[in-house]
Amino acid sequence: MTVPFNPNDATCCDGIFGLPHTADDAGVILVPVPFDATTSYRQGTADGPETILEASWQVDLRDVETGDPWKHGIVMLPEPEHIVRLNEEARALAAPIQEQEDEEPNEDALARVNAISEEVADWTRGQVEHWLDRNKLVGIIGGDHASPLGAILALANRNPGLGVLHIDAHADLRVAYQGFTQSHASIMHNVLERAPGVHRIAQVGIRDLCDAEMDVIQHSERVRCWYDNDLARAQFEGRTFASMTEEIVASLPERVWISFDIDGLDPSLCPNTGTPVPGGLSFQQASYLVGAVARSGRRIVGFDLCEVAPGIDPTGIDGIVGARILYKLIGWMLLSTK
Repeated sequence: MTVPFNPNDATCCDGIFGLPHTADDAGVILVPVPFDATTSYRQGTADGPETILEASWQVDLRDVETGDPWKHGIVMLPEPEHIVRLNEEARALAAPIQEQEDEEPNEDALARVNAISEEVADWTRGQVEHWLDRNKLVGIIGGDHASPLGAILALANRNPGLGVLHIDAHADLRVAYQGFTQSHASIMHNVLERAPGVHRIAQVGIRDLCDAEMDVIQHSERVRCWYDNDLARAQFEGRTFASMTEEIVASLPERVWISFDIDGLDPSLCPNTGTPVPGGLSFQQASYLVGAVARSGRRIVGFDLCEVAPGIDPTGIDGIVGARILYKLIGWMLLSTK
C-alpha cells in the first residue's frame, strides 16, 4: 500500500526536500551540474548538488515568506555520470596548470580543459531547453560558477532583453583566468560576449575584483554594480537596505535570471565555498532582495545556485544554508510567475 505524502513529515522519500515528485508531474526541474574543474582556490563545489540534496531533507516545507513551493512539484534530476567523468578528467589536466603559475602551461591540456568546459555548457543548455519545451521552470545546481553558462544562454535566447541579478563576492568578468576561458571567474564575461539577449547584469555584493573587471563595470552600459562596501557604508550612514534593493530591482528588465554564487553571502554562512571573502549579504538580505524582484511584478525565469561545498565543517552549515537558499529561490520564482 502506498503511504500518502505528509508535508508535515516529509522524510519518506529521497528526492529533493524529501518530495515524491517525478519529472513528469513536477513544475520545477533542478539540473545538477557537478563540475568544478577550474576552481582556483579550493575544490569541492562539484559536490554541491549532493550536499544540498542531503541537507534539503531537513527543510520544513512551509515557508513563511513564499508559502508552499513544494505543492508545485520539485524534482532534482540524478547527477549525470558523464559530467562527473568529464570533471575528473578536466580536474586532472587543470591541476598542474593551476599549481605552476610561473611556468608555461601545457597548451594541449589547457585546450582540452576549455573544450570540456564547452561540452558541459552545451549539455547544460540542451537540458534546459528540453525542460523549457515541456513548460517546466528550471534551476541549475552547481558546481562552480562556470556551471550555468549554457542555461543563461538558453534563457537569453528565449527572452530577449533578459536581466541577470548576479549575487556574488566576485565580478566574474575576466576574459580568462589561468588560461581557462570558461573559468568560474569568467562567467559574466562570457554572458556579455555570448548572450546579446542579456540587456543588463545587476551585480550585488561584489568585493573582490581586478582592474580589468573594474574597467568593464565602469564602461559597459550592460553592467551595473552595487559593491559590498557601498551597501555597508550606506547602511552605516542611515540608508535602509530596502531603499537600496528598490534601486537594484529598478535597474532590471521585466524578465530576470538570478545567478546566485553562495559566496555572495557572509562567509560564516558558507565557510567551505571555493573562494570565500569577508563581508557579504546576510541570509535575510538575500531573500529580501530576491523577493523584491518578485514583488516588483518582474518575472524570475530561472536561476542558478553555485559554489556550495561540503568541506569538513561538522556543522554542515554550507549545505544547510544552500538548501534553504534553494527553497527561497524556488518559492520566489513561483510567486513571480502568478
